[in-house]
Amino acid sequence: MDPELTSFAQTAGTTLVTLMTTEAWQHTRDGFTRLWQRLQPDRAHMVSGELDASREEALRAHSAADQEMLRELCLQWQGHLRRLLLAQPEAVEGLRRLLDDAGSEAATYAPVTQHATASERARVYQAGRDLHITER
Repeated sequence: MDPELTSFAQTAGTTLVTLMTTEAWQHTRDGFTRLWQRLQPDRAHMVSGELDASREEALRAHSAADQEMLRELCLQWQGHLRRLLLAQPEAVEGLRRLLDDAGSEAATYAPVTQHATASERARVYQAGRDLHITER
């Protein structure tokens, strides 16, 4: 397999598992289910069930801070996506769009928590997004 496709499948699998623990999950799940229905309709129902089961595992692992389980889920979905891309190389653009859309939606809901400690004459600058500082 093309190293670029392998890298993309790895990134996509990790992104998918990350999205499983966000408010954007339902939108993401629906998009992935439609992608499989379009490209491999005979596997779509099975993949839909695996997405649901993986989400439950991801939520449990996330709340327990079980990084090993999250890594295993990432590897599982990297494999699924790699096989999909091997069988249907034209799926790259659709998958890329789906992940971009899901990432944008997740960013809408993503809570930002920041903590900082400054002492003496130190300064702390924090931002949930863009930060522009113009000091002289």
